[in-house]
Amino acid sequence: MNRHVLVVLIVAVTALLAASGLPAAASAGTGKYAPLDRPGPKLDVPAKKLAASLKCHGTLRGSTLEPVVLSPATGVNSVQNYSWNYERAFTAQHRPWCAITMPYRTLGDIQTAGEYLVHAIRTVHARAGERVAVLGHSQGGMSMRWALRFWPDTRRMVDDVIGMAGSNHGTTTRTACIEGQTSCPPAVWQQASTAHFIAALNSGAETFRGISYTEIFTHTDEVVQPNSTDATSSSALHTGSGRITNVSTQDICPTDTYEHLNVGTIDPVAYALVMDALTHDGPAKPSRIDGSVCQSAYQPGVDPSSANTYEQVLMSAPGLVAVATPFANAVGAPEVKSEPKLRCYTLATGC
Repeated sequence: MNRHVLVVLIVAVTALLAASGLPAAASAGTGKYAPLDRPGPKLDVPAKKLAASLKCHGTLRGSTLEPVVLSPATGVNSVQNYSWNYERAFTAQHRPWCAITMPYRTLGDIQTAGEYLVHAIRTVHARAGERVAVLGHSQGGMSMRWALRFWPDTRRMVDDVIGMAGSNHGTTTRTACIEGQTSCPPAVWQQASTAHFIAALNSGAETFRGISYTEIFTHTDEVVQPNSTDATSSSALHTGSGRITNVSTQDICPTDTYEHLNVGTIDPVAYALVMDALTHDGPAKPSRIDGSVCQSAYQPGVDPSSANTYEQVLMSAPGLVAVATPFANAVGAPEVKSEPKLRCYTLATGC
């Protein structure tokens, strides 16, 4: 199949997301949240589940290349998100990587997903003996920040945070989810721009000293909004003491039309920024990106002749349908009629 077939297939799979986005939730208010330096709580997820969730490839200890932890988007698992693009590219580079499989195709409570990220960061750091990068798409481009916010010990273990179309400030778009009336997966409620989860995530500081943050987004994003301009980008970060680069793919290639799913799976511009962050001190620097990338159709790792490429795109469809259409949840994700309550460790009063 040619590149046009692959792009059309991806756009078709994500069309349901574009139709309705994510829900509006109750106002998060001005509640008091945990101090930035309070030690994180013990992980509630059983150790066996945490261990089983992490798949690693390559030699972590002694590698000359920074290890990467891959965190998937809402509605998909790590295989569907990364096996046909970034995993292939990193393997070809001999770069060690570890991918996390979240419960319910990453549709469950993101507070639980945060525990999987804490475990992954601690485990990969311990095995590698060095600081690691965490790379994520959509929810996966935001959720590592939950681990860093509420488990301060993980901050010294992370060198780079790289988000692709990350829902850092939620989204203003809506779905059929109506609080108190419609049941939707927890992660859908939690990524509304007015969600209590988003307020807690960004409380105190969005970034932390010693960590480089590269936030990549696209002006054609139909899911995480607003992202139509650099100034109003929901994906962008601004506060805290981390080093930050907020960059749209259109800053590099003004005619880049790849949208929400594309930017985290096939966009060569996003890939170039990811690699710039991984291979330099600090976050990505747009001025280092060669303009020739604008002539490429796919990022390295994507093989449009491989059956697995199309299989994973198609396999992602049921989970993505469950994001946008709560009446068609075919992946067994839990559904609730409102945003899950914030856990006690997030609050100033503690547990």
